Amino acid sequence: MKLAGDIGGTKTLLAMIEHPSDGPILLREEAFNSQHFKSFDALLDAFIAPGEVIDNACFGIAGPIIDDTCKTTNLPWRITGDALRKRLGTNKVKLLNDLEAMAFGMLELPQEDLITLQQGNIEARGNHAVIAAGTGLGECFLHWDGAKFQTMATEGGHVDLASQNELQDDLLRYLRGRFHDHVSVERVLSGSGFGVLYDFIVTTQRAAESSLVPPADHVGGADRNAVISQLGLQKTDTACRQALELFVDVYGAEAGNLALKGLTH
Repeated sequence: MKLAGDIGGTKTLLAMIEHPSDGPILLREEAFNSQHFKSFDALLDAFIAPGEVIDNACFGIAGPIIDDTCKTTNLPWRITGDALRKRLGTNKVKLLNDLEAMAFGMLELPQEDLITLQQGNIEARGNHAVIAAGTGLGECFLHWDGAKFQTMATEGGHVDLASQNELQDDLLRYLRGRFHDHVSVERVLSGSGFGVLYDFIVTTQRAAESSLVPPADHVGGADRNAVISQLGLQKTDTACRQALELFVDVYGAEAGNLALKGLTH
């Protein structure tokens, strides 16, 4: 069997797969709250059944992979290829940055799974860029080496946040007061970014505070960021709607910046 994993700061998804000649077959999969485990080994113990034999494994991890090792960005975990080879009993273990894994997966998507936001001139073997906001912001490039696509992982989510207009000028000033060390684009383009943007809208009196949104210091109960994004999508709360619109504006600008940096086409 093959073991595949998507390891994120909030959620980890693991799957057991068989791969006959006619294509992969999903045997079982399970999602875990990453924050509930002290280590990746502990999480594997919760998933792998006694007696299961793993032939090879591949993990996409939210964090940079250096020398076959990842110190996860938003978790206190250290994951090494060598330790996993011993743990799983196979030499065939590959660690990838999570956006690299996503990029390779996107190459396999059928056309019906894709949505075109803005039509362009597509070159099948041109450079590709991938951007994905989750617990943090991930960015990655794909380039054609003459035989196949290769990935180039980045830590682009930690670059400086740039302003596009007067509203975002005010946002940047607000963020500099809130995050004194560094205002990265990930401060906005991430799950926690919804709360940050909502707080900006309310603090600067652009809209009234919502009674439906939990306070920033609440413990337990509904996920504050999820509530803000849901109310924004429903357009039932002005502050949440403005926060979501600002999120999308910054997301679009960063996607455009990434396309320029990767000369995508």
